[in-house]
Amino acid sequence: MTTQPPEVPSTPPESLGGERPSPHVVPVCYRHPGRETYVRCQRCDRAICPDCMREAAVGHQCVECVHQGSRTVRQARTTFGGKVTNRVFVTWTLLAVNVFAYVLEAANTVRVLNEFMMSAGHVAVGQWWRLITGAFLHSPPPSFWHILFNMWALYVIGPELERRLGSVRFAALYMISALGGSVAIYLFGTTAVGASGAIFGLFAALFVVGRKLGYDIRGVAVLIGINVVITFIVPGISWQGHLGGLVTGALVAAIFAYAPAKNRNVIQFAATFAVFIVLVLLVVVLPPFAYSALFG
Repeated sequence: MTTQPPEVPSTPPESLGGERPSPHVVPVCYRHPGRETYVRCQRCDRAICPDCMREAAVGHQCVECVHQGSRTVRQARTTFGGKVTNRVFVTWTLLAVNVFAYVLEAANTVRVLNEFMMSAGHVAVGQWWRLITGAFLHSPPPSFWHILFNMWALYVIGPELERRLGSVRFAALYMISALGGSVAIYLFGTTAVGASGAIFGLFAALFVVGRKLGYDIRGVAVLIGINVVITFIVPGISWQGHLGGLVTGALVAAIFAYAPAKNRNVIQFAATFAVFIVLVLLVVVLPPFAYSALFG
């Protein structure tokens, strides 16, 4: 037979010299102490309010843990080592600069051309900026076909190449191709304007990149062939600028496309910088042959 023990009257804690237990503490957000919350970060276990919650694979994380985690995540790269991008801001920037330069040229044609067009004779006496500025000018109004064709080509080809190469590599390709065209004009021509050297460099890069990726590049080859033929049969076109940009663009694109995976970034940028240095040395060391033959 089971019996209940006799009841013993309970003694309040105060009478025993103890203290009454403290009331339950409500958790609050570690960033917003005035906000009550019962959700905790899965990584650091700190209480977080809805404004501080970031969805994770399991539960939620706080802002600091998300930032720390993103630093350790490897960024996606293109096939050729560039950062993956869907925003082709370099292409749009180049388009805007070319159009802006054309507006300035249309507003004051004589002054802009006299001070900024590519001129072998002026470069020879120290006006080096013409090697770049001349690549952003075009045939002045009322001739609009020159800038329209070049900007159409940049609009069509630029985004694809920028996504394939990454923005930094694409910018380097465009600018060094433009410089290569200007150096060819310096050595074998006299004066010229236009982004055609850079555009031909993009044509060549599209061919090289497509070949590396195993695409059908016959269409690109035909496009290049047609433009090379036009270069020589239409009067007034600078074959020096076109071919100079074509060769330079092919070289830079080959560096980007065929650099070995190990130490790829270092090799790509070192080789590209070497191309830039060679182009500069050609201007420093060699005279403008065609200009000297014509004007002494």
